Amino acid sequence: MTTQTFFTSQAPAPVGPYSQGVAAGGLLFLAGQGPFDETGALVGETFAEQAHRTFQNLAAVAAEAGTDLGAVVRLGAYLNSLDDFAEFNAIAAEYLPQPYPARTTIQSDLLGFLIELDAVLVLDDD
Repeated sequence: MTTQTFFTSQAPAPVGPYSQGVAAGGLLFLAGQGPFDETGALVGETFAEQAHRTFQNLAAVAAEAGTDLGAVVRLGAYLNSLDDFAEFNAIAAEYLPQPYPARTTIQSDLLGFLIELDAVLVLDDD
């Protein structure tokens, strides 16, 4: 199976031995993104500010692969607090069109930030 990796300077660089995105078998796998700018600096103090930046980072990696968040079929959401669940749902609906992707939401002890997202997208056959 052929794989292709994707990196963009529009999202923070990986902080370990992983790719921002990997395409294989007609799918694009996006590594976890958080609320950080291109230099790795934390963006936003509120959950909403951090969630928007995190979605923007996912979108930047998807764009580098020639697609967008409309192709997401599975979203992994890691929230520092499930108290933000309702707000997350409202923000996610701004970035993900219906029919919504499958999703898992997990409370996670994120260190110093409030949200991380990863995703699987289906790629166009063209």
